[in-house]
Amino acid sequence: MFNCTANSINYTFEFKKRAIELSDIGISAKEIWLRSNFDTSWWRKGYFKETIRDWKKIVDKKGVEGLIRPGGIQFDKGPSPNSSDKVKRLKLQVKYLKAENDFLAKLRAKRAESNSGRIKNIK
Repeated sequence: MFNCTANSINYTFEFKKRAIELSDIGISAKEIWLRSNFDTSWWRKGYFKETIRDWKKIVDKKGVEGLIRPGGIQFDKGPSPNSSDKVKRLKLQVKYLKAENDFLAKLRAKRAESNSGRIKNIK
């Protein structure tokens, strides 16, 4: 859905398009990010609404394809780059990577189980 670094957030074309569609049917901008499992607690007030507004301006000027063109807003700075935000972002990234590693370990155990025909402990 997105690419997140210490300095910026790159949203996919699909996310931008869907965010605009959801906004148009009355879903609040912040709710769109919440539904996409973002931790919204560390973004500044108004960020979500302003971001969707910017994407809508691009669509009005260049069509929906403008969201993927180099002239469109391809990324933004996200939260302010103070050290507190950086720590929060890194903690979120570590949490995500731990969950991903747990999932992959379980997947590997299930594959090994199905290949060997034996039931294995996946705890």
